[in-house]
Amino acid sequence: MPLGGYMSGIFGRSPVDPMQEHMAKVYACASELVPLFNAVINEDWDTVEQTQQKVSSLEEEADVLKKTLRLNLPKSLFMPMSRQDLLEVLLSQDKIANTAKDIAGIIVGRRMTLPEVIHIDYIRFVQRCVDACKQAKKAINELDELVETGFSGQEVKIVSAMLAKLDEIESDTDHLQSGIRRKIFAIEKDMSPIDVMFLYKIIEETGDIADCSQRVGSRLQLMLAR
Repeated sequence: MPLGGYMSGIFGRSPVDPMQEHMAKVYACASELVPLFNAVINEDWDTVEQTQQKVSSLEEEADVLKKTLRLNLPKSLFMPMSRQDLLEVLLSQDKIANTAKDIAGIIVGRRMTLPEVIHIDYIRFVQRCVDACKQAKKAINELDELVETGFSGQEVKIVSAMLAKLDEIESDTDHLQSGIRRKIFAIEKDMSPIDVMFLYKIIEETGDIADCSQRVGSRLQLMLAR
């Protein structure tokens, strides 16, 4: 069934399924950053380019899902959540995939390498950012249960615990990012200013994967509180 079939009429099926499908695609896209950066560290440029192409394809697939959902989302929902809430969650999910695509594009376009001093820390950082995305996906996968229970009862406690864990993961990424920045600062005088500028940009955008994942959680938290 095409995605549009989910919203065939005002009493059509819930938009939750396509929201979850979109988040699954977003996570698949973001998770490719781990092998991408491993390949960068190993200077395996064939794998870097292949992984970048995979990231780009997954982002495009996520974009199709996003556009179809937005076009078919009714003005009024017979659900314990607002259309605006869903659109805000969708926007945050979309930003994750867009950011992953931007990171991969810059890496390939500039054939960027990472200073050896941050190799181990950076893989840990990227993995933790992807962990945040995975935790956001886990929470989104509970949306159907939340709808069935009217955003009440034990299910709210379960999702709240997931979101608390998401906050912890995002906090971890902040600490890892700060440590990487300190190491770069100590050696940046020996690097090309342009390389330093793009390296800080990549660090910032990698952190945005976790930040946007937390925003998905924050919007869910607001929905729970209403």
